[in-house]
Amino acid sequence: MMKTLVIGATTNPDRYGNIVVKKLLNYGNEVVLMGPKTGIVEGIEIFNDRPVLKDVHSVTLYINSEKQEDWYDYIIDLAPKRVVFNPGAENEELSAMLEENNIEPVNACTLTMLSLSLY
Repeated sequence: MMKTLVIGATTNPDRYGNIVVKKLLNYGNEVVLMGPKTGIVEGIEIFNDRPVLKDVHSVTLYINSEKQEDWYDYIIDLAPKRVVFNPGAENEELSAMLEENNIEPVNACTLTMLSLSLY
C-alpha cells in the first residue's frame, strides 16, 4: 500500500482536497492529511503542523504556488518518489528543486490519475 501525503486537505466535502482523500482510500492508498485547519476526513486527522513521516511514496498538492514555499524543505526532506501538482498548484521553482533531489514532479490531476490507473 502506497502512502500519500495530501497537502491542502480540508473537511469541506465540496473541495478537491477532501474528494481526493476518499478516492485515495477507495483505491487502497494510505493517506496522511495536512491542511491549514485541523479536522477529520474519513476518520483520518488533518494535521496543521509538519510531523516526521516515513515511507511517503507521493505528495499531492492542493495549495497554490504562493502557499508552497513554506513547504519546500519539508517535502524534499520526506524524499517521496513524486510530487503531484494538481491543477492550480503548478510551480516551476519547486519542480526544479525536486528534480535536483531526484524526486519526480508531476503536473497532473490525482483524481484523473486514479481513475485511469496511472497513480
